[in-house]
Amino acid sequence: MKILGIWDGHDSGAALIERDKILFAVNEERLTRRKLEIAFPVNAIQACLQFTQTPTHAIREIAVTTTDPAKTLTRMFPSLKEEYYMMRRRKKGPSKFMAIKKRFKYRFTEYPPSFVTRRISEFFVKRQLNKIGLQNFRLHFTDHHHSHAVAAAFCSGFDTALVITLDGVGDGLSGSVSVFKNGKLKRIASLCASHSLGIFFEHVTNLMNMRELEDEGKVMALANFAFPVDDASNPMTDLIRVKDFTIRCRYNSLTMYTVLKNIFWRYPSEQFAYMAQRTLEVKILHLVKNALDATGLDQLCLAGGIFSNVKINRLLRLDSRVKSCFVFPHMGDGGLALGTAMAVNYKLHHISQISMPDLFLGHDYSDEQIAATLKNSGLRYLKSTDIAFEAARRIAAGAIVLWCQGRMEAGPRALGARSILARPDSISIKDTLNLRLKKRVWYQPFCPSILEEDAHAILADYDGVPNPFMTMAYMVREEQRKHLCGVINVDGSCRPQIVGAENTLFRNLLTTVKTLTGRGIVLNTSLNIHGEPLVCSPADAVQTLSDAGADYLAIGSFMVRR
Repeated sequence: MKILGIWDGHDSGAALIERDKILFAVNEERLTRRKLEIAFPVNAIQACLQFTQTPTHAIREIAVTTTDPAKTLTRMFPSLKEEYYMMRRRKKGPSKFMAIKKRFKYRFTEYPPSFVTRRISEFFVKRQLNKIGLQNFRLHFTDHHHSHAVAAAFCSGFDTALVITLDGVGDGLSGSVSVFKNGKLKRIASLCASHSLGIFFEHVTNLMNMRELEDEGKVMALANFAFPVDDASNPMTDLIRVKDFTIRCRYNSLTMYTVLKNIFWRYPSEQFAYMAQRTLEVKILHLVKNALDATGLDQLCLAGGIFSNVKINRLLRLDSRVKSCFVFPHMGDGGLALGTAMAVNYKLHHISQISMPDLFLGHDYSDEQIAATLKNSGLRYLKSTDIAFEAARRIAAGAIVLWCQGRMEAGPRALGARSILARPDSISIKDTLNLRLKKRVWYQPFCPSILEEDAHAILADYDGVPNPFMTMAYMVREEQRKHLCGVINVDGSCRPQIVGAENTLFRNLLTTVKTLTGRGIVLNTSLNIHGEPLVCSPADAVQTLSDAGADYLAIGSFMVRR
């Protein structure tokens, strides 16, 4: 019953599921140490098998997603996606042919899959799998947006829901609208790739000299610092129309870039970011409103890269028609390995409810393995009988603590397994983290982790539904903002992790911080240097401690001092 799911595109990875359980999931970037890795996930596949002690001959069903011409071409010629990766991440300078390549990319990625591209993809994927010892398996291909939708619907815990997916492009589509009912997922609308909200926002990111497919969160953050522009005066709102379940852009993807470039010429960067963010909000709210009204459903499931935008997610959650809103926590393409595995699991075994109480689905390391790394590090360290207390008292005293505990998180958020922790009420600590330790732009906010029982007292619009995955924005109560000044946006919002019983050790740390400071809140950001993947191994954690200039590393039972 084990099914191996594979995604071999942007943020490639692998996942292993059995019946209604996710056994293991990891993205290739964590192992190659190249952020948002695009290579075939050889290391991730091997990690799935090694961690679960599954021999290669036991894998009989393998799921892969996306067979459009663009994806198929990069399977045939991996150097093409490697070149784009190097340019996109600014590891390679622009060439005189870059404009031509960009035009080719945006037009070619819009084409849908065919029988031919599917067969070619099958040949090249099988060849890669055979190289790592996988034989005698059935290979299943699933649609890109169906994989997104399945992940959101099956992990939501809902019996009935409206399911929306939105991203840049995949298998000729930029999104989908589906109904989940009686364990079945039925698509009722497909959104054309040539009219993509994701590509619109990708253009905005690129024009602001940021890395598309990576820095869209910076655009959202910078938008908070703009003088607001009325929707009626926003020149971007007329570029996109929504009718019923369809999105139509006035211009094709190439012309859209030029039009946005001309708009950018007339506005400051923060106002340009604001107008783009607001356009995305207005159009998505309109689309979802139409779908809610047409279906009469009141539970909402969301997936696809656009739904990493927590401000949009908040507006959808607060819509009067929405009773409950679930965002699949690995919402971008990095979550497709899970989605395709779940889709094939349903196809073979009709399982439509997947248990996902937490996202601690990756590697774990014993104290013996950690000690072996520390002995060769030249760092001072002590073993503790209560590492949560030791870390909490240092945080309460104003120290920055790297926290590396238990199984690594899957997905883009640090959730208390691979985190950097500090007090949430210090602007100076926030600035130190941004400018010296994380080495990122000053206007990007950090996030708080909050005890579930304290969420009502801190968050003005908390609806009583815990969000342990940091997928949603909330407004902080006015009287609480001075206590969270290091973890809120300039508009008073934050993206909290609301911590329940899913991580006992991390909860113990928060409870101790509450005893020492009066509030069970910490600043929680990902354990990495900006531009690098989240830390995976003890060696990665030790290297980050040295590079970042933090005060302490709490890893396993050991407290390490730099």
